[in-house]
Amino acid sequence: MDEQTRTELEAAAFRALLHHLMQARPDVQNIDMMNLAGFCRNCLSRWYQEAANARGIEMDKAQAREIIYGMPYGDWVAQNQTAADSAKQAAFAEAFARNVTGSTGS
Repeated sequence: MDEQTRTELEAAAFRALLHHLMQARPDVQNIDMMNLAGFCRNCLSRWYQEAANARGIEMDKAQAREIIYGMPYGDWVAQNQTAADSAKQAAFAEAFARNVTGSTGS
């Protein structure tokens, strides 16, 4: 497969993931994603921002989050985020430390 085709397929898969998270499953909580998969919507937005910045495109966290969430972050939180119990919060602290803190992969 040539590089252009691979890039186009990866972009299509990424757009499908965003659509799924925005439209089909906005109910899935970031804390649950992080606890189970080691990444969440915020990770995706950070990766997006880092990729833009690496290419000389100025983008801040709020702009990247709006792309990933499909709306301003505060609006998404107000519409979709639910409270997490202490067990989920403890699992999140562990998952965040393992997958984000000091890591270049998340």
